[in-house]
Amino acid sequence: MMSLKPSERGAALLSVLLMVAVLAVIAATTLDRLALSTKLAGNGNALSQARMFSYAAESIASARIEDLIARDAAQTTLAGNWLGREQVLPIPVGTATATVKDGGNCFNLNSLVTDAENRFLASAAGQDQFVSLMVVLGINENVARPIAAAATDWADTDGASLPNGAEDDAYRGNEMPYLPANRPFAHPSELRAVRGVTPAIYAKLRGWICALPDASLSPLNVNTLLPEQAPLLAMLFPPGKLSPVAARSYLAKRPANGYGSLIRFWESPELAALEPTLPVRGQVKLTSKYFLLDTQVSSGELVLEGEALIVGSPAPAHVIWRSWGEKE
Repeated sequence: MMSLKPSERGAALLSVLLMVAVLAVIAATTLDRLALSTKLAGNGNALSQARMFSYAAESIASARIEDLIARDAAQTTLAGNWLGREQVLPIPVGTATATVKDGGNCFNLNSLVTDAENRFLASAAGQDQFVSLMVVLGINENVARPIAAAATDWADTDGASLPNGAEDDAYRGNEMPYLPANRPFAHPSELRAVRGVTPAIYAKLRGWICALPDASLSPLNVNTLLPEQAPLLAMLFPPGKLSPVAARSYLAKRPANGYGSLIRFWESPELAALEPTLPVRGQVKLTSKYFLLDTQVSSGELVLEGEALIVGSPAPAHVIWRSWGEKE
């Protein structure tokens, strides 16, 4: 056996130590990647499970909405304390809650247009109500009118700008150019892309707007419209004609079992003196068709927030869109 010189033995030892160090780094990297892969797989499974629980909440809510509507086909009221009440759902792991709201008590962005044989044309009534709502919420009327016009141009199908509106040319010059949709709004968050809508303005509007699948004036159910939603009643009239304070006071006096008839709602001296137009009289309802479901599923570190719009009638009740994540 050939013996190594001391210097050669030192070099061999150094090589071995270097190999051990390299192997240690490879092993550590492999373990880190394995741990990351395991965590990602676990998160993926938890997310899938949370979504399944969210689907289950939608099914439960749809069944209860059908029962609510079937209870009294003539009117939907607050009976049963269903509106806005957080319901805890039993699930095997974690927690889940669901809250149902009246999905029609909002300004329908798609009321800015009317459906004329699959062509969407500007609606003056919808624009006026959008302006009234913005003014009630503290947005200057000179700012509100161009926003209403631009939002109408966003949803109508022609390429011609309304006075103070905005079509293709208004967006091509942006730092990041884009074009208006030229179709009805699919989600209220689209309004952020409309010319003139700043983050501050959108923040004021977010809780008051919706994007219903019907291009018609907002179907306000005055049996479920809460006093704190008085701006929605005030928006039915020109700016300044019905103050939010007066609207809130009137809604607070609603009969406990609902109005029973629209004649009873409109015959009060406070509203009769305002001379509501026929379109306004027609959009006010005693029943609800759309319901907004908010869900939250928590499992360990995972929290999944969901939102779904449910159509309650005609039966069966069904989801027409859903979204997950932080609300826009």
